[in-house]
Amino acid sequence: MQILQGAHPHQSAGVGEHAGTAVLLLHGITSTPQMVRPVAEHLADQGFAVSSPLLPGHGTTWQDMATTRYADWLAATVSSLEALRAEHETVVGFGVSMGGALLSDVAARRPELIDALVLVNPAFAATDWRLKVIPHVKSLVPVAQALADDIRRAGPPRELAYRWTPLKAFDSFVEQWPRLVRQLPDVHQPVLLVRSRHDRIVPPVSAETLLGAIGSEDVTVQWLEDSGHVAPLDHDAEELIALTTQFVGRMEHGH
Repeated sequence: MQILQGAHPHQSAGVGEHAGTAVLLLHGITSTPQMVRPVAEHLADQGFAVSSPLLPGHGTTWQDMATTRYADWLAATVSSLEALRAEHETVVGFGVSMGGALLSDVAARRPELIDALVLVNPAFAATDWRLKVIPHVKSLVPVAQALADDIRRAGPPRELAYRWTPLKAFDSFVEQWPRLVRQLPDVHQPVLLVRSRHDRIVPPVSAETLLGAIGSEDVTVQWLEDSGHVAPLDHDAEELIALTTQFVGRMEHGH
């Protein structure tokens, strides 16, 4: 498995009975594919085709991320999905935090590229006063302390993410939220929404906003009772993996 290598859409191709189904796994802002690696490895072991690209500006230094914007991350998501769609009958997206928001964006605007969504603590809205300040200070203050490593479980692995968040890059995501919410009624694919009970990064209003607006009639909500924001690396990782594998299998047979 070369899940941490580069951004090629086929870092790990499952070979086996499920190879007709591909899963794109997207990490969150300031993070890397290491965030979703346990889920990706299990799906690949089950024979599904797996892609976990490194989003532009991530995985190196925060200075690199400072030069990128939401449009760059969206373009990378679209190109990865196009590559998977060209080779696989069924394509499922799995996204954590901003990764989930990116998938919803593509699902609404390019529905032919994605058949189902697993959204883990997706970010669409927030109550944190600091987010309201960003547009006013981003030209004065280049970075803020990162929103990383919200994991309840002690010990390794920790989340590999930047210690600092470039504010202009981050704000390019936050300013998309109203548009993302407005187009949620255009998302009609089946959705598995997974929520961490102890998420300190994305507040409950984000999931409530999604549930109130999404156009899909096939929405399953599952709670992880002992996890923080970075659920794939937390206490309930095995449950998340099992839920995801079951959902992807259902999409494979139902598509």
